[in-house]
Amino acid sequence: MKQFLVFIGKILLVLLLSAFALDFIYTTVFAQSESRNKVENVINSKPQKYDLIILGTSRANNHFVSELFEKEGLKTFNYGMSGAHLFETSLMLKILVERGWKIKNVIVETDLNLSNEKRDDGTFGRFMPFMHSSNTITDHFKNEPDFTQLYYVPFYRYIQFDAKVGFRAWYKTLISEPTNTLDNKGYYPLGFNPKANMKNNIESLVPLRNRYFEEIKQICKVNGINLIAVTTPMCSNVKGMDYFKKVKALYPEIKEYEHVVEGDEYFSSCGHLNDKGARLFTAKIIEDLFKK
Repeated sequence: MKQFLVFIGKILLVLLLSAFALDFIYTTVFAQSESRNKVENVINSKPQKYDLIILGTSRANNHFVSELFEKEGLKTFNYGMSGAHLFETSLMLKILVERGWKIKNVIVETDLNLSNEKRDDGTFGRFMPFMHSSNTITDHFKNEPDFTQLYYVPFYRYIQFDAKVGFRAWYKTLISEPTNTLDNKGYYPLGFNPKANMKNNIESLVPLRNRYFEEIKQICKVNGINLIAVTTPMCSNVKGMDYFKKVKALYPEIKEYEHVVEGDEYFSSCGHLNDKGARLFTAKIIEDLFKK
């Protein structure tokens, strides 16, 4: 029995040492990359100065054309992330501030994402390699139910979020395989999809006095950043559009743009403008909010 227990102990020791080694190897590789996704770009880049940073979900990523802001003399980058919730949007802004970036204006897409305070595991996973190197990330995640495992168990976070930071992502990062994530200064244009479903039902959504939007407001106030919160367009055939009235009642400072682009020819899907629609929308934002 003693020999068996010693044997089991050796196996556990080898597994533990292997987990520490793999954790170190993965973290080291991700810590060297700046170009495969927007999270590592902010964390691993030198501090930048911007007139305008755009944050939010895919409805920010696909809707705000950085090039058009730049033509107005506004140095701009779109850090909207597909799938993100305000949980990740708030964290992204915290990291920008933590890393010493100088930002004059922030546009935050605040519409459907106000309806929840949950994390999005797809986007959340991209922060995992940096948990131990950023107090901001640690503090933001510390109230999550699985924080203890993610923070203290070596290599657990890479296994848990394998789809985003597992072997495939690690290898592509190691060989510096390029992506288009940072092309067009972060704006991701969508094409016209003639087969897209131009119907949506948001009747079940209820906007919250969202703790992460409240964090964003406070961060901007403390750091002298001009916060511009906006809703973004939906296609014409949507049930439950009174959701946006509830948003306005809850947060009167949010500027209403959900109806500003009309016509399905400007949409790639009911909740996402195509490039033509995004340019119309961005031009309207510039005209209303940035023209002197």
